[in-house]
Amino acid sequence: MSDDSTQNAPMGHGVKQRDIIRMTDEEVDAFLHERRPMTMCTMNHDGSIHAVAMWYGFVDGEIAIETKAKAQKAKNLERDQRITLLFEDGDYYEELRGVELVGTAEILTDPDKIWQLGVNLYERYYVPYTEELKPFVEAMLHKRIVAKINVERVVSWDHRKLGMPSTRPE
Repeated sequence: MSDDSTQNAPMGHGVKQRDIIRMTDEEVDAFLHERRPMTMCTMNHDGSIHAVAMWYGFVDGEIAIETKAKAQKAKNLERDQRITLLFEDGDYYEELRGVELVGTAEILTDPDKIWQLGVNLYERYYVPYTEELKPFVEAMLHKRIVAKINVERVVSWDHRKLGMPSTRPE
């Protein structure tokens, strides 16, 4: 991460734009905890990339997903655990933000961890969990796999740090 003096230095004065727009660890964490979809990329059997939009949650503070056990992405992860996740926001260049996580997926089999993700997903994308919702979370997790992401590399950007004027139409 770059220090604060680098963050405020003008472009063209020995400072790379990449260093200016990189998010801090705290900014990455806050961004990932916002409610948003992500793009999940796994490797198909022929080496091509399988990219799908996904919801995600957290298990023990780590990003995790659930998907049907027979889905292509699940089959891909059984064969090759490499995974890349892309989280993004913004409609105009000067407001683009994003995080790319590269790592491996670990299939979880512990029922408590699987349940933890199910409740977390339900609360992130629907409503706060109550015991009355237990059948819905159980149905959501039926015939599903849960994978926790072991992150090896983080790439981030926040173009708002460039201080560019808005191109958003009035």
